[in-house]
Amino acid sequence: MSSILNDIKHTLGITEDETAFDIDLIIFINGTFATLNQLGAGADIGYQITGPDNQWEEFFTDARLNAVKTYIFLCCKMAFNPPDSPGLMQALERQKLEHEYRINVVADYG
Repeated sequence: MSSILNDIKHTLGITEDETAFDIDLIIFINGTFATLNQLGAGADIGYQITGPDNQWEEFFTDARLNAVKTYIFLCCKMAFNPPDSPGLMQALERQKLEHEYRINVVADYG
């Protein structure tokens, strides 16, 4: 099992023991889970985390939804630590849109 919050912190270059940004990241992560729910992924009632104890397996167990992890990272990266380069921001946005499409396909036809 793997912690959602700690995995996202790791991908953003934040160590697990650094907790100063946890509230910000939890807000961004939960906002992304709301979007994922609108895309059809996850439980009908939605999902949210409260801290580092929440695991990915609580949201999905279907390996076809592994793109959820990257999608949440991209959304958090763009909100929490956006790149200075407009070109890089556009590249992140394109990746995000690609993941939205693929997650939606799995959710609709899974």
